[in-house]
Amino acid sequence: MSQLEQLYSLYRQHPEVTTDSRQAAPGKLYFALRGERFDGNRFALAALEAGCEAAVVDDASLPCDPRLVRVENVLETLQQLAALHRRTLGTPTLQITGTNGKTTTKELTAAVLSKGKRVLFTQGNLNNHIGVPLTLLRLRADDEVAVVETGANHPGEIAFLSEIVAPDCGLITNVGTAHLAGFGSFEGVVQTKTELYRYLAAQPKGLVFLHIDNPHLRAAAEGLDTFTYGAAGSGAKVEGELTGHGAFLAFRFRVDGGEWHAVQTQLVGAYNLANALAAIAVGTYFGIAPQAAVEALEAYRPTNNRSQWTKTEHNELIVDAYNANPTSMHAALSGFAAMAHARKCLILGEMRELGEASAAEHAKVAAEAASVGAEEVWLVGDAFRPFAAETGAQWFADVEAVKAHIAAQPPRDCLFLIKGSNGTRLFELPQLL
Repeated sequence: MSQLEQLYSLYRQHPEVTTDSRQAAPGKLYFALRGERFDGNRFALAALEAGCEAAVVDDASLPCDPRLVRVENVLETLQQLAALHRRTLGTPTLQITGTNGKTTTKELTAAVLSKGKRVLFTQGNLNNHIGVPLTLLRLRADDEVAVVETGANHPGEIAFLSEIVAPDCGLITNVGTAHLAGFGSFEGVVQTKTELYRYLAAQPKGLVFLHIDNPHLRAAAEGLDTFTYGAAGSGAKVEGELTGHGAFLAFRFRVDGGEWHAVQTQLVGAYNLANALAAIAVGTYFGIAPQAAVEALEAYRPTNNRSQWTKTEHNELIVDAYNANPTSMHAALSGFAAMAHARKCLILGEMRELGEASAAEHAKVAAEAASVGAEEVWLVGDAFRPFAAETGAQWFADVEAVKAHIAAQPPRDCLFLIKGSNGTRLFELPQLL
């Protein structure tokens, strides 16, 4: 029996895994990961003292202890263990990626599937080379379907994660301009995201849930088995169209040209229509009835700073402050422009990881922000500084400067759109507004 098989046998007896020694508890397995600023090996013995059944380590200087499982590389072992576990259980698995909307789509898809299935799905934003294996190691034998989100900021990453996830089916929400510093170009983004399609093309029964209205995805999926969703009249298996223009997304959909089903969501932004249709398409494939999908989508309320509407004592807020790139900024601003309110105000944080395209993309966003009918536009971060004065916006160096401005001149009776990259920390503002 190989070392990995021995470790898997131990894991099957103690199937709770942690990489944080502060969460060590009796019966868990501790994986001592290394990072740029930390070394989990230093806390392995403390994890054992806290009751962990074993600690997987890669520091040869640690003292002899039968509970220490010594490997060459803890991260690679974690990934290999997760891949082995996923393949051993054989749970039908959907992998989701995309430039924008992948977390919202994952949440909506899990909500719809949960109407008739026991579903394991990625918690929060654990979609990288560490979060994906941790998600898979939460799989249990009675789970009927798994929904795994995967992110990427450089070429090859989706292909690498696909080998761990081993998806039976895949869904790319869209492709847009994000992480250009890592991908080099928009074409690089397309090539990386569609690595998921290429993985599925090599599988005997790989299936793609395809947004048929997206020409880049449609071209990349040519020759693959597809289950399509898109706008009314697109000929997709699941078709949908907007039915209202209020703050919250309202739409209707039909399956195979059948009867229409109306949905009133608690999601802000018409751009979420495609995400909702994707969830319906997946649900339909796995046997969830249309009315059950309606109930799931109407009950879902975002709580993760994505398309989240909040009413405070003084203002209304649309908080979309977890992530930002040129594609998602345009979608959010287009939706905000269509909303009716006496006093609309914008707080936009700079977009990160755009490389040489940064100045041009920030100029475009600043210009568009000036055209959405907002009474005030606040631009936050150095990347926006050159474009504030020429577009009539107020510029702030950072979120602390915005906080000071709010304290000095508290806004009242405004509808705010708050959007920016997570690193700008605009998510700290709602409690002050």
